[in-house]
Amino acid sequence: MRNLPNGLAAHLAQTSTTTCHAWRLTRTDGQVLGFTEHDHDLAFDGTVFSAATGFRASEVESGLGLEADAANVAGAFSDAAISTDDLALGHYDGARVEIFLVNWQRPGDHVLLSTRQLGEVRSAGQAFTVELRSLAAQLDQPQGRLYGRRCDADLGDARCTKNISPAPYRLTGSLVEAVDEMTLIVSGLSGRPAGWFSDGRIRFATGLLAGLQADISHHTVEPGGARLALWAPLARLPQPGDQLDVSAGCDKAFETCSAKFANGLNFQGFPYLPGSDFAYGYADADTVHDGRPIVP
Repeated sequence: MRNLPNGLAAHLAQTSTTTCHAWRLTRTDGQVLGFTEHDHDLAFDGTVFSAATGFRASEVESGLGLEADAANVAGAFSDAAISTDDLALGHYDGARVEIFLVNWQRPGDHVLLSTRQLGEVRSAGQAFTVELRSLAAQLDQPQGRLYGRRCDADLGDARCTKNISPAPYRLTGSLVEAVDEMTLIVSGLSGRPAGWFSDGRIRFATGLLAGLQADISHHTVEPGGARLALWAPLARLPQPGDQLDVSAGCDKAFETCSAKFANGLNFQGFPYLPGSDFAYGYADADTVHDGRPIVP
């Protein structure tokens, strides 16, 4: 049961009320923004809640179990608040949203209704709709390790332990051309053979996409530079001259971990894990039984 402040409880007991909703959004970089559906700005709890964006909320049903529920908030893009580039470039991915009920005549009388996370964002023209997912939605995410022949660690993380900061595992390049949203021509990566950066990662250091990361699907070498194909399209096209850090790729195979990174002792997969065909195996004079997988 939610405990209401005395002032707000007394106000809600009246036959007419002056309440509205307010949202406090905290981005993963620590920036805090406040919004309200009221027609004037409100200030409480150390945050100014702006009315300039015309926010409005949908209804939401909440249950007592662990089933995830969702609500929607609609608003208009504003250069002073949330812009189309902000959302497209992922600046609000994973942001926490606190939803308040507040008496706009006395903003000090307010109560926190729920805490949610930003979900799917849909935009049309200068308007957008954001899904607010309950924290129970995190229970739908996979947890724990995956047991397989390939490594389930990320290259360079605490489980991998490989330091990929120095060359030749990480190089700084300059964008020559953005062929399209999924293909970049980059200079400064010479000396690395084709495929060295396949399954690697790009981090933009300058330009519109500064701070944004993208995964590389394929790396080839051309006279004009390295051609990097991406797994997913970029939200905006970078400009020639933008600087970017490019990290070597790993296909998660034990052979790659050993030969390319000399990190076989820290391999986080199970290369000799028997496959589903193991149950059909049998001993015979022509087979070498040395523990290797029947199917490579």
